[in-house]
Amino acid sequence: MQVAIKVNQEFESFKCNFGFKDQITRAAISIPSNIAEGEQRGSIKDSVRFLYIAKGSASELLTQIILARELGYLTGSDSLALEIKVREIIKMLSGLIRSRC
Repeated sequence: MQVAIKVNQEFESFKCNFGFKDQITRAAISIPSNIAEGEQRGSIKDSVRFLYIAKGSASELLTQIILARELGYLTGSDSLALEIKVREIIKMLSGLIRSRC
C-alpha cells in the first residue's frame, strides 16, 4: 500500500499526459487491491491467481516507473527508490506464490 500511496502522491499534481498518470496510478493501486481480493476468496487456488495478477501489476508498474524517469516525469532518486520497492514487492509475491503452490 505504501508504494500505491507514494505513486499517487508523486503524480497528484501531474498536469500533462493524463493517460500516463491514470495508467501508473491504476497499476500501483491494483497491487494491494488484488492481494486483498485474493485473500478474501476463500481458497488457495483463488489466492494464488490474484497474487499472480498483483505480480503482473507490479511488473507493469516497474516498467512505468522506468518510463516516467526517462520521460522526465520522475527524478532519478524518486524513480530509483520506487524501483527498489517494487522489485522487493515482486520478490515477495513470487515467494508467497511458491509457498502456496
